[in-house]
Amino acid sequence: MELPPLLFLSFCFLTLSGLTFAAESGTPVARVTVKEDADAILPCSLGTSETIESMVFDWKKDGKQVFTYNNGTHHNNDLEDQSAEFKGRVSHFPEELKNGNASIKITDTRLEDKGNYICIFPKSQSGDIRFHIELAVGAAEPSVTNLDETNDWALLKCVVKGASPKPTVEWWDSNNQTIPSEEPQVSKKGERFFITLKTNVTKTDRYHCVATQKEIWHQAHTEINVRLNVPEPNTGWTFVAGVAVGVAVVLAVVVVGILVRCYIKNKKKREEETESPLRETENQH
Repeated sequence: MELPPLLFLSFCFLTLSGLTFAAESGTPVARVTVKEDADAILPCSLGTSETIESMVFDWKKDGKQVFTYNNGTHHNNDLEDQSAEFKGRVSHFPEELKNGNASIKITDTRLEDKGNYICIFPKSQSGDIRFHIELAVGAAEPSVTNLDETNDWALLKCVVKGASPKPTVEWWDSNNQTIPSEEPQVSKKGERFFITLKTNVTKTDRYHCVATQKEIWHQAHTEINVRLNVPEPNTGWTFVAGVAVGVAVVLAVVVVGILVRCYIKNKKKREEETESPLRETENQH
C-alpha cells in the first residue's frame, strides 16, 4: 500500500509532540477529520529510524480491537480477535514498517467510527508506548437538486443527511457570498441531524450548498449550475438600428443642404430677373 504524502506531516507532528507526552497525558496528539464514507488514515510512528517489522503494535478504541500486528501476523491474515465493526475495513502499510510506521487506514468511515484511538507498542525498548489519536467524522457532501425553474427564477433544494454534530447549512453564490434562503427544515434521529434548505435564485450562476461543522473543523459542499433563459438585448440588431439611424441623419443633413443651396440659387435668379427690366428702362432714359 502506497503511503500518502500528507501522512509524513502527521509523523512529524507525532515526533515533535514527544513520546512522554503521548504516553503519560492520554490527550490526543493529533486529530484526523474525514467526511463520512471516505477513508481515514490514523498516523502512528515511534519517530525513529528503527524497523518495527518484527515488533508488536496494537490499535484499540474504547476497549475494542481495531487492528493488531505481531511480527508479520495481523488481522488481515491469521489473527481473528478483531472487533466485528472493523473487519475488512482496516489495513496497515507493510512497506513502511521498516521506517517505524504503524499507521492504519480505515475505509468507508462511518459516524460510529469517531472517537479516540490508541496506538500501542507494548514491547518496545522503552517499554509500553502509547499514542492517542482522535478521529472526527464529518458530514458527507450535501445533495442538491433544481426543484423548479422558469425564465426568471429557479428553486434549489439542498439536503444534508445524518450529520453529527449539527452542521450550519447555507447557500452560497459563485463569489462565496451567502444568499437568502428559506428557514431550514431540521429533524434528528439519535445523534444524527437531517437538514433541508431551499433557496430561490433569480440569475444565472454557480451555486453551492455548504455544510459547516465548526466543532470538528469540517466543511462539505456541493455545486449546482443554474442558467436562466432571461431574454437578453439583441446587440446585433441594436447595432444595425444604430447604423440605420446614423445613415438617416447624414442623409437628412445632405438633403437639407441641397435644398438650402437650391433655395439660395433660385432666390438669386429671381432677384436678377427682377433687376434686369429696371436696368433696361434706365438705359433708355
